[in-house]
Amino acid sequence: MGELVEQGARALAAQITRKEISAEELMRASLERISQVNGTVNAIVSLRESEACLAEARAADAMEPKGPLHGLPVAIKDLANAKGLLTSMGSPIFANNIAQTDDVMVARMKAAGAIVIGKTNTPEFGLGSHTFNPVHGTTRNPYDPSRSAGGSSGGAAAALASGMIPIADGSDMMGSLRNPAAWNNVYGLRPTYGLVPLDAPGDMFLHQLAVAGPMGRSPEDVALLLDVQAGLDTRHPHSFTQAPSLPQMQGDIKGMRLGWLGDWGGAYPMDAGVLETCETALAQLKAMGAQVETLAPPFPAEQIWSAWLGLRAWANAGGKGALYDDPDLRKLLKEDAIWEIETGRALSAMDVHNFSLIRTRWFTKLNALFAGFDALLLPSAQLWPFPADWKSPQEIAGQAMDTYHRWMEVVIPVSLVGVPCLNIPAGFSDIGLPMGLQLFGPRHSDAKLLRIGQRWHEATDFRVRLPDLTALEG
Repeated sequence: MGELVEQGARALAAQITRKEISAEELMRASLERISQVNGTVNAIVSLRESEACLAEARAADAMEPKGPLHGLPVAIKDLANAKGLLTSMGSPIFANNIAQTDDVMVARMKAAGAIVIGKTNTPEFGLGSHTFNPVHGTTRNPYDPSRSAGGSSGGAAAALASGMIPIADGSDMMGSLRNPAAWNNVYGLRPTYGLVPLDAPGDMFLHQLAVAGPMGRSPEDVALLLDVQAGLDTRHPHSFTQAPSLPQMQGDIKGMRLGWLGDWGGAYPMDAGVLETCETALAQLKAMGAQVETLAPPFPAEQIWSAWLGLRAWANAGGKGALYDDPDLRKLLKEDAIWEIETGRALSAMDVHNFSLIRTRWFTKLNALFAGFDALLLPSAQLWPFPADWKSPQEIAGQAMDTYHRWMEVVIPVSLVGVPCLNIPAGFSDIGLPMGLQLFGPRHSDAKLLRIGQRWHEATDFRVRLPDLTALEG
């Protein structure tokens, strides 16, 4: 059973289609793994009754395959709606909020044959890259349960890493598909903005930061899920369709030009060993035939951060303002949410305009840079997974962090301008903690990034270094 749940999603779906294994057999193996390790990791929450999951798996075995995910067990990030399951968003305000409908992305996954077995844990409202909340508790890193799994897709990444589910959805406003993927030794793709339509209440024109996307234990599994999630939805003004990624996975990376941005000329403080681990990975990319060039900082980091800080706060003020305005509900909001709302409300219209001008200038500069490179590279995090009982890191390499999320600043150059980015595993610390690299390219280069990632996966396969399940049994 253990070997079954550690296989790739694409391989498992193919075996189910060919009747080599049954959906029920895979479901039993997944539920057994969840029973074995989730008590320690706490990645999957709102788990459905086992018999209901098994009955749905048996029904899948009795019908013709519905689509490319037929018979695969999945758990949905607890920021998205899956009909009949709790959508708490990690907040006590929504601790009893049962979803009445499926979000578009979830409906697409179900239509492709996936079986939803529960939800994956997230920080309250997805704020911060450390998955803990007062509703479901803290998600722990399968490689060291005393450490953070990252976030906000921390539950999804930890469930993947420990073999509870074969693929997972996530979302990413700041770095929530990349940081947890890096810290759990899996792959996570932040797609081109608009490729995967979101069910976004309120304004859908001004706030272009958050995306939904796929995670997996290989880039081909990420592509499999992306092709299900992606595509035009006329209810979303920025939605579009592009060619499927999975058929574009062939081809090597010889001769490709990759640009390494490192710590952005010292602007981003780094924990000891992070850059060295990433640079060892760069040497492997060179050995695979890619040209890797170290680049000077292409834009002032502080300008990118100031624009990000303002636009994110402005978005949070718009989306969560009604909760803040109710005195009883405000008491239930976490401190970081209140700070975001108050910061956003203090901005003037011209402040927002000027932040958007910075974003535009950075996008223009980045596009010009992409003209000479197939992709650019940055670390996926500035420090190794930190203790799970921390709220957030207070300093990195002796430099104090002035907000609850400043320690994630290295993800912002991507997040601010809506370009696609794939986390690829980069290696491990001296004590076995994972780290990753951000591989990002121009808009609509999702398939190229996944192709590079798949060649990387085949050449390195850090998945051979799995979490110690005996340390997770509880």
